[in-house]
Amino acid sequence: MIKIAFFEIKSLEKKYLQAKIEEICQKLSKKIDLKFFAKPITLKTASQIQGTKILAGFIYSKIDKEILKRLPKLEFITTMSTGFDHIDLEACVKQKIRVSNVPTYGDNTVAEHTFALILALARNLPLAIEKIRRADFTLENLKGFDLEGKTIGIIGMGRIGSRVVRIANGFGMKVLVYDIRKDFKTIRKLKLKLKYVNLDYLLGHSDIISLHTVLNPKTHHLINENNIRKIKKGALLINTARGGLIKTEALVLALKKEILAGVGLDVLEEEAFLKEEKELLTKQFQQKYNLKTILQNHFLREHPKVIITPHIAFYSEEALKRILDTTIANISSFLEGRHINSVY
Repeated sequence: MIKIAFFEIKSLEKKYLQAKIEEICQKLSKKIDLKFFAKPITLKTASQIQGTKILAGFIYSKIDKEILKRLPKLEFITTMSTGFDHIDLEACVKQKIRVSNVPTYGDNTVAEHTFALILALARNLPLAIEKIRRADFTLENLKGFDLEGKTIGIIGMGRIGSRVVRIANGFGMKVLVYDIRKDFKTIRKLKLKLKYVNLDYLLGHSDIISLHTVLNPKTHHLINENNIRKIKKGALLINTARGGLIKTEALVLALKKEILAGVGLDVLEEEAFLKEEKELLTKQFQQKYNLKTILQNHFLREHPKVIITPHIAFYSEEALKRILDTTIANISSFLEGRHINSVY
């Protein structure tokens, strides 16, 4: 009997996971005992799952050496997140427990939302919708612009950034990329058309600038008062990555000085402590962070050239399903004697 315990699981997720895991185990002729918990693992709940061989959970399930001591038969942990710093890997190594994660689940999802923001700004959709609601059918202030032939500057060409390049290529746009690492392998594989440049050149020559890099001490306030003045006048600035990449004061300055013609934000600087997008769906995070409160008196909220979405770039049915499917695949592979998506 293989005991598997899931933590931080919603009722719909439980139904899907249970059906899939049972189907897999039936094919492998393995008997299983599944347990599901809505809350994160604790020392108390760890004592209720004695004999568990496989453990799955999200980032609020802090799996430290004290938890692991309660689970001497544990052999595999699969976290339903990209990050895994909530797991004591050193303790896992000592107990010979393998660990896997969900390395990616929303690459195309975020890239598509990026272009949703770009197109909304390029075609003045917020104003157009507002005018129609007022029964105003005039075309005043609604003239947009084509994306074909425009230059988009992409800061950070990882998994999401490379997806944005593909979409931009499809629109017939010229693509500039700034990244400290040049990924020629991906360029050849996906047949991408782009030109690597330095940051200042990208800022000064792009009609649209889109951020897709990680937030760390080196990239914090990557766009600031010093370099935002270098942006091509009339450009659009899009951020679906992390709010801390742009200093809010610099953004306000660029709007007041009319350097930027439009801004599309799915993230805000105040969200700097966010680790994982799926964290937005949890009660724990919602108790710490309230978008309405942050935006109550926010200059950007009322600005006619700014579109703000409530960090939904990752939030699609398919992306959330990929988290579950990758977790299932991790467990299935372990049961077959293989290891995929391993962090240890």
